Amino acid sequence: MTFLSITEFAGRFHPILVHLPIGILLLACFFQLLTLSKQFRHLKSSIPLICLLGALSAVFSAISGYLLSGSGDYEGAMVDVHQWLGIGVCVLSMLMYLLYRRHVREQLMNVLAVVLILLITLTGHYGGSLTHGSDYISSALKGNGVGKVAIPPVPDVQQAQVYAQMVQPLLQNRCYSCHGSEKQKGKLRLDTRDFILKGGEEGPALIAGSVEESALIKRLLLPISNEDHMPPKEKPQLTPEEIALLQWWVSNGGHFDKKVVELKQTDPEKAMLLSFQAGTARQKHKLKDIPAGEVKRADAEVLKKLKEAGVIVVPVLSNSNYLSASFVTATPAAQVLKLLESLKNQLIWLNLSNTSLDDAGMGSIARLDQLIRLNLSHTGITDQGLSKLTGNKHLQYLNLVGTKVTAKGVSGLKDLPELNSIYLYQSAVKRGEWAFLKKTFVKVNLDSGGYNVPTLPTDTTIVKPPEQPKP
Repeated sequence: MTFLSITEFAGRFHPILVHLPIGILLLACFFQLLTLSKQFRHLKSSIPLICLLGALSAVFSAISGYLLSGSGDYEGAMVDVHQWLGIGVCVLSMLMYLLYRRHVREQLMNVLAVVLILLITLTGHYGGSLTHGSDYISSALKGNGVGKVAIPPVPDVQQAQVYAQMVQPLLQNRCYSCHGSEKQKGKLRLDTRDFILKGGEEGPALIAGSVEESALIKRLLLPISNEDHMPPKEKPQLTPEEIALLQWWVSNGGHFDKKVVELKQTDPEKAMLLSFQAGTARQKHKLKDIPAGEVKRADAEVLKKLKEAGVIVVPVLSNSNYLSASFVTATPAAQVLKLLESLKNQLIWLNLSNTSLDDAGMGSIARLDQLIRLNLSHTGITDQGLSKLTGNKHLQYLNLVGTKVTAKGVSGLKDLPELNSIYLYQSAVKRGEWAFLKKTFVKVNLDSGGYNVPTLPTDTTIVKPPEQPKP
């Protein structure tokens, strides 16, 4: 074991040690202020000992914090501010102990007690900001807590800057707290182009054009139980659409200065991108993230078998037993769908887009009666399979993009009480049937995907000669 690893090990005790001086010194300060009242004068004799214990624990905490700062996971002005404030707490608490021994005037000790309370508060604030991000407290007031949308609605997705309007907000809301300007786990920063390309201890986070070699993507696709999975399991996880966005961006070269329309897109990728454009509608027709109640943990053996089959199963939120399953790398064979039924109480988000799912497999899907979000885009289902969802009373979000469902089949879902959003781009719903559907689903957001995308000079166009008048 090297000296560097020993110091880093010792530094990791800082989060444990730091709470000792906070509690002890605050107790001393409050005792001092309480002695302003005659009925609490008897506390005065205990204050010097409390100050001494608090000062000593503050010194050990400061030393461990200094060792932790040398790990390379933190840098920037905030570390320096936190460090000097911590040293100030050590000095002031020791000074208060010495002044108590000299029996100085009560008024001075009261002032020092107030100053020390403020100093401890500021030190704790900057320490918390280093750990959770500088906006950790203010974000709660802005409604940016758990369940926060990572990518703001994009008004015209095809004309959006891929990195600036989609990738960067996603990284900012899901990655910067551990890999930003104030904290760099594994010496990795993701807040600028140069740092993304530079990478961290394991090399570049992004290999342009190669999803398989890019650590940024590989970490996202690891099972959430794996300690190398990112984000950590206690943090909000990326949705399947957000992961697909990053994969598409990387596979197209990881450009930082191109628009969406300038990059190659398959039909499924176009549908995925459109889901971010419809964000405005999602805000208006807000979806519930998870049910109010809690459930027991899913069967570990079933999760293992699903993983072996290529199904990605992750918690929808940190510290929750509700699950999201994605068939991005799996085939919805009958035996695999049967396994899903064992998770019927926990599974609330399911992504089967771009798979070989057909009407026969919809029987298993219908038994997942806790589903809130279901993505069936670009599958082989028809009205017959869709009719099996009439018992899914909790279903809110349904993606039928690129399927053969008709307006008649969709209307069969009109009695689902929670249904909130249906996506029908490139389905068999005819233009003339939209008025009927809107009348049927008065309170539901029906998305036709009929967005106007301007023609660029680089697009291929067909030019026909004007028709000649008949003689």
